[in-house]
Amino acid sequence: MNPIPSLPPLRWRALALGFLWAEVVVVFGMVAFILLRGQPGPQEWINAFDSFLAALVLMWWTLVFTRVSAGEATSPGNGTLRALTVAFPWLTSFRAALWGVTLLGLATGGAPEANTLALTALMTVWGAAILASNAVNGSLVRLAPEPADLARRKRLMDWLNLSAALALGMAVLNVVPIVGFSASTTLSSQVVYGVGGLLDVVATVLALWTLMARSRLGERQAVKGG
Repeated sequence: MNPIPSLPPLRWRALALGFLWAEVVVVFGMVAFILLRGQPGPQEWINAFDSFLAALVLMWWTLVFTRVSAGEATSPGNGTLRALTVAFPWLTSFRAALWGVTLLGLATGGAPEANTLALTALMTVWGAAILASNAVNGSLVRLAPEPADLARRKRLMDWLNLSAALALGMAVLNVVPIVGFSASTTLSSQVVYGVGGLLDVVATVLALWTLMARSRLGERQAVKGG
């Protein structure tokens, strides 16, 4: 059963924006959670910076998506769009660097006791998630000035679809520790990262369904007009 026709586009849009803003709040909250759990070390500062930059990018993405999902064009000179355009490649580069350093460490004998299959799954899903996130951000930036462009909207929808699946994989990998590789985890950290991962999956799916509902509304209007 296809759930998209069961709700009007405005309802899907409201749900998507609600979950996106909830995710923004949670990701900003992760920064405080990481830094306020005692004396933060280098790894904690790196994680906090990653969460802070990710929260900023997500906030700007949500503001731009708010206009796109309403069919409103955003001029290339818009401050929010420019901020997103500048920031998301830095987030991608930072995460790609962390991924590369981790891969190098594993290739040179790091975590010898960890399960090889689990590490392979982690590095594969993590790397793919970084690339998909970059594509989602870039696709929205290109769609924003012309939200009615069907090809660009389809490209964003395709990347959101893939990103949702990868977000689910990352949520599981962030909550379930890999013995011999992951640092010791607490129940509180599993809850925080689990909630963040769940919100990411739901918000991504709802953003996708919002665009799908809007596309179907446009198709119906085109048929009536024809």
